[in-house]
Amino acid sequence: MPKIARELSALEVKRVSGHGWHAVGGVAGLLLQVKCEPDTGKVLSRSWILRKRIGGKRQPIGLGSYPQTSLADARNKARTLSLDAQNGVDLLAKKREQRSAAIATEARKKTFRECAEAYMEAHASDYSNDKHRGQWASTLKEYAYPKIGQMLVADIAMPHVLDVLQQHTKHRNGTAGKLWETKTVTAKRLLDRMRRILDFATVNQYRSGTNPATWRGYLDTQLPSPNGLKKTRHQPALPHANIGGFMMHLRGNASISAKALEFLILTGVRSGSVRQAKWNEVDLDRALWVIPAEHTKAKREHRVPLQPQAVRLLSALPKLAKSELVFPSPRGGELSDMALSELMRGMRERGELKDKAVPHGFRSTFRDWAAELTDYPDEIRKVASMHTVGDAVKEAYQRTDLLEKRRHLMTDWADYMDQEVRSFLSTQAPVRGSND
Repeated sequence: MPKIARELSALEVKRVSGHGWHAVGGVAGLLLQVKCEPDTGKVLSRSWILRKRIGGKRQPIGLGSYPQTSLADARNKARTLSLDAQNGVDLLAKKREQRSAAIATEARKKTFRECAEAYMEAHASDYSNDKHRGQWASTLKEYAYPKIGQMLVADIAMPHVLDVLQQHTKHRNGTAGKLWETKTVTAKRLLDRMRRILDFATVNQYRSGTNPATWRGYLDTQLPSPNGLKKTRHQPALPHANIGGFMMHLRGNASISAKALEFLILTGVRSGSVRQAKWNEVDLDRALWVIPAEHTKAKREHRVPLQPQAVRLLSALPKLAKSELVFPSPRGGELSDMALSELMRGMRERGELKDKAVPHGFRSTFRDWAAELTDYPDEIRKVASMHTVGDAVKEAYQRTDLLEKRRHLMTDWADYMDQEVRSFLSTQAPVRGSND
């Protein structure tokens, strides 16, 4: 047993100096450790140490820094540990357990909002663009944070998730009701985001147990199926039988927006891919446009065969020195996602378009034409629209993108539109187009 040193007073302890361990008395093995700067002797730190024999060796056990831990507190801690040691307690193992418990307790103080922001930061590269990340943040800010944002993520249970999903809100059409029933699509996305964030919290040991944002076998026992609440709203499309008159007016418009929309209709791709198209993606000699993975919804490269009509359209476009985009805005940047919609709105106001159609609807126009007026197999039509062909097994075995077969399909589509324009002109008085 170590010798008990003379018991120092609090004032004497305060005056202790000199690098090393200094016995303070009161409890056997209780020391004040002083660390000094080697050259000047300036005191850098002071802390309490209790030296006890553990496993046949004398081991130091930290009791806290001085003066944050007073002399009286250090002696009380030392007496308790000394008694534990006499009763056979492994002091080092106990200290490690206490440290782990403290870390776990601190980790469980994370709020839902802190976890959400950490998740979005960790997955920043997953978002296709700033708009996508903005949608993540905005839905959480509008619907989740007011309800559970400041809650400890460890305390969130199913009733709290239901409170978020069943909060009252108002739809754009003025109807009010529960979020899950009134804005079903938004609520489904919000639920998926909460589930991912709570999974993130579980993996990081900020919480434990079942994820309360799980749908199957959990929330599906409390909420009606979203499939039964709201049918999918399809984008209004122009009937293919009316394409002749529309294309005639569109081709009479010399604006870059009109050229972009005509190219969208010819190729059957999404608006974003057209607006982001760059000249280095296009090979006019091979009549081919290769859309990079980052510009497609499926995040896979897609080859688009270009008809002679599409090649002529591109060949006639001016190339701006300040922009590598095929269809740049007047300032050289990308056309906005509203540019094509505004173009069609103007055509509708001038009487050049009588159908309630939008740019994205032309994908449906193309698919309806292909299904109703051609004999091309379904798989060719789907690949042309950048849709998945069959299940994962079928995709694994079908390694080709059917480019040349799609080239015939797309050429037939362009020829059909030319034919409809000629047919329309033969029955109508000439109508002069106007620039938007």
